[in-house]
Order: sequence, then structure tokens, then C-alpha cells
Amino acid sequence: MVKTLYQSLREYKRASWQTALFAALEVVLEILLPFLTAQIIDQGIYGGDMDTLIKLGLIMIVLVVLGLVSGLVAGARAATASTGLARNLRRDLYVHIQGFSFANIDHFSTAGLVTRLTTDVTNVQIAYQMILRIAVRAPLMLIFSLAMCIMLSPKLSLLFLIMIPLLGGGLYWLVKKSHPLFTKVFRTYDTLNGIVQENLQAIRVVKSFVREDFEEKKFQRVSTRLYNRFRQAEGYMALNSPLMQFVVYLCLVLLFWFGARIIVLSGGTELTTGELTSLITYAMLILTSLMMLSMVLVLITIAQSSGERIVEVLQETSGLQNPEAPEKDIPDGSVTFDHVDFGYHKDAPCLRDITLHIPSGATVGILGSTGSGKSSLVQLIPRLYDALSGTVRVGGRDVREYDLTTLRQEVAMVLQKNLLFSGTIKENLRWGDPQASDEELVRACRLSQADEFIRTFPDGYDTMVEQGGTNLSGGQKQRLCIARALLKHPKILILDDSTSAVDTKTDALIRKAFREEIPETTKLIIAQRVSSVQDADLIVLLDGGRIAATGTHEELLQSNPIYQEIYTSQQKGDDPQ
Repeated sequence: MVKTLYQSLREYKRASWQTALFAALEVVLEILLPFLTAQIIDQGIYGGDMDTLIKLGLIMIVLVVLGLVSGLVAGARAATASTGLARNLRRDLYVHIQGFSFANIDHFSTAGLVTRLTTDVTNVQIAYQMILRIAVRAPLMLIFSLAMCIMLSPKLSLLFLIMIPLLGGGLYWLVKKSHPLFTKVFRTYDTLNGIVQENLQAIRVVKSFVREDFEEKKFQRVSTRLYNRFRQAEGYMALNSPLMQFVVYLCLVLLFWFGARIIVLSGGTELTTGELTSLITYAMLILTSLMMLSMVLVLITIAQSSGERIVEVLQETSGLQNPEAPEKDIPDGSVTFDHVDFGYHKDAPCLRDITLHIPSGATVGILGSTGSGKSSLVQLIPRLYDALSGTVRVGGRDVREYDLTTLRQEVAMVLQKNLLFSGTIKENLRWGDPQASDEELVRACRLSQADEFIRTFPDGYDTMVEQGGTNLSGGQKQRLCIARALLKHPKILILDDSTSAVDTKTDALIRKAFREEIPETTKLIIAQRVSSVQDADLIVLLDGGRIAATGTHEELLQSNPIYQEIYTSQQKGDDPQ
């Protein structure tokens, strides 16, 4: 985990090493102060040597100033390094996620990925800053102070050698108990974020069904679960402070007691007053460093859970990879399915033994009941998923032989869920072609029958689209998404039930424009209405994940009972009563 996270440090390694260097310098300067204090007390005050007192006092002032400067520099560099690490981690996560297949995203869930990019990265950032400042400073302070104590009084130093293992054992127990709980806490965060995300996306549905109370109770249940798990984890870590205080005060009491006895019994020959004062100061430094380490330990325990979740994403390998020498030329838009099986889970295929050939430039309609595998079928063409067995070919080649970017650039999909982004209509359309001219935008919109309604807006093509296109109707969004796909000038155009929200007249005009304006483009139209595909060159009827029949509208109407039933039921539904 540490090795993977360290790779994201990159240009901030220098700031990290500078932090450690200045923190170490700050410790060395601070360690010298109690030693000089002992000299001032024994030689300057008790010895009456004013020259030594003034000389050592000036040296202490210089050391304090240098220590202050070192501390400020270390703090500034630590802030730079930790925020830089967080920035790089977010970027690395985001870029890595862009290469995920749909299966990878399904594995983590959208809410889980959002939590990793936000809360988890912030936890690692805070912990790293504390590690650079305190986890470098505190161990050095502990080691140097302990060395000075041993040098001043080996007998009294035995107290620290007894207390440190006692404290270390207690901290180890706390971490062992709390780490699994923090792991559960962040998983609960994923669930909570998922509920919030789902609620906000479906807020219109929630309000139309008056389900606010239900959603509030669902949120409250998860929030309470998060509270209980956090309270339990923090309950263990809260024992850290009383444990530290017990060790600190016990150590000081024993130090005062035994130190005073040594001075009295030896007459100041074995231990002087100044040395005892220094020992007490070093004891406080040792115990303070232990307290700082325990604080860092708490943050590291939390950050460890977050770091593991971040690394889990960074080490996830997309199931869809380019071959070693990918083909970057797609000769035409022909599509062939050769005994293809596919399923989102290997043990539950939703497509079985699909064999189908679609010539380049053909218009193919795909019909079938809900769950028959229509969307799954077309998602294999641009390799949004890979077939479990069999071969999918585009332009005569296996899609796995193509460069992914090249393949997807030549296949335009208009999905069931018509998603637009916040920005102007022009900006949304140029997702299809960033270099498209205004004339090309207008042409694509005319083909998709979107130009007419766009011109009714006061700002026309510069009209702002709210996130998700919530200020547009379903039919308007569908037509804009079709125009966006057309701007890619693809060899294959896939419409996944993408005209369901437009009226039959507009649907007919769109299909007519396709026939006349883009005859060389292969068009696959998934539809619920027979009227949307009845003039297609080929109609594919899916049933239960298998091809039930293929043919033209007339052929299927004569030979296939399932198609006859669909057509008859829709015709009756269109008849006026």
C-alpha cells in the first residue's frame, strides 16, 4: 500500500525530504536547550559565574531562533508535500477510473469511487502531513532525549525503559481493535453517499410519489449505523489520552521521587540540581514525543483504511485492454456476431449463441421484450464489455484487435439514458466533435430534428443546459444526444431506444434523414415500436437472450408469431376508440 501511494508523490518528494531534514534540525536544536539549562543552573547560578551564564544564555537565544525558523520551514514544506500528494492521488485515481470498463465501475459502485476520491484522499493527506512533521520529529526527539537521559543518569533512565514498552503495548492493542472498525466506517460512507446520490438524481420521482419520509428514514438508518460504528472506533481510540496521561504522570512522580533521593543521599555528587532539572525536561520531551506519536498513530489507523481503499482502485486492472499491436484502421461498418455468449456474471449469461451478420451501411432494427438482451448485444460492438465466448467483428476484424479509442470513435452510441452535461447546447454537441463548426452543428441538429426547438430558445445554440439536462424535455434530450452522436461521423450508429420520447412523426423524420443523409453508416436501432424499425433492411427479434427470428418487416409479419403478436397489439393500441 505504502509503495503504491508513494508513486503518487512524484514532484513532491523533494518537499518531503526537506520537511524531514528541517524537522530533524529542529529536534537537535531543541535537545541542546535542557543540557545548556543544566550548565546555567550548576555553573552560572550555583557557581556564580556570570560570564558563563550570559554566554550560555545568548547561545540558547540563537538556538531558539534557529529552531523556530526550522519549525516554520518544516511546517510549510510538509503542507506543500501533503497537499501535493492529495492532488496527485486524486488525479491518478480519476485518470485510472477513466480507463475502467463498465464491469470495473459496477464492482466499486459510483458512490464508492466518489468516497475514495474525496474522503479517503483527505484522510491520507492529513495523515501524511502529520507523518512528515510529527512522525519524523517525535522518534528523533524520543531517541535523542533518551540518550541524554542515559548520559545524565543511567539509573533514572531505567524508568523510561520500563514505561515505553508499557505504553507501546497499550497503543498496539488500541490499533488492533480500531482498524477493522474504521474499515467498516468507510464502507458505510459508500452506502451513505450512494443513498444521497440516488435521491438527488431521482428527486422528481421522490416528490411525485411523495416518498420524502421513506427516503429520510432510509438515510437515517444508514446515518445511525455510521454513527454507531464511528463511535465504537473512536471509543477505542479515546482510550489513548488517559493511557498517555497515566504513563506521563506516573513517570514524572517516580522521577521526582527517585531523583530527589539520589541528590539528598549522594550530597549532589551523583546527580546535581541542574542535571535533575534537565532530566525532568527531557522526560517531558520523551513523554510529549510519545503523546505525539500516539496522535499520529490514531490518524495513521484511520488513513490506513482509506489508503487500502485508494490502492484497491489504483491496482484494479481494466478487463478491456489494447492488444500489443492494435489495429487503427476500420475499413467499413460491417458487424458480425459469431456464436457469441455474454453475461454480466459468468454463471448467468444473458446472450446465448448469437450469430448475425450486418452489412456495412445497412439499417437494422432490434426488437424484443424487456430483458431479452437488446442493450447487452449492442454494447459488445464498441467493447464496452467483452463477449464470454465467440467473436464480435467490426469491419471484418475481431473488435479485440482494434485500438479501443479508434473503435469507439467509429461507433457512436445513443444510450437509453440520455445524459447531457452542464454547459451550453453547443458545448454538449461538441462532445461528438470538438472541432465542429457552427454549420456542422446545425446540420446534425437538423438530421435529428433538434434544430427547430433549439431556435425557439432566446439564446439558441448558446442556451445553458443544466446538469443532466433537467431543463429540457425527454424528447429534446434524445434529439440532442442523437445530434451529438452524428457529429462523430461514425461508421456505426447505435440508437438504444433513443426515440422513445419523441412522437411518431418526428421519429419518422429522423429515420428518413438517416436514409437520405448518412446511407453509408451502419445503423442499429433498438426500439419498442414496430413502426420505428419496419422500414429497416433487417429486423432482429430477440427472445430470452437468443435470436428468435430475422428478416424484413413483411417476412416476419408472415412467418413469425411473436412478431405478429407485437405488431397486432401495437396496431390495436393505435386504433382510435
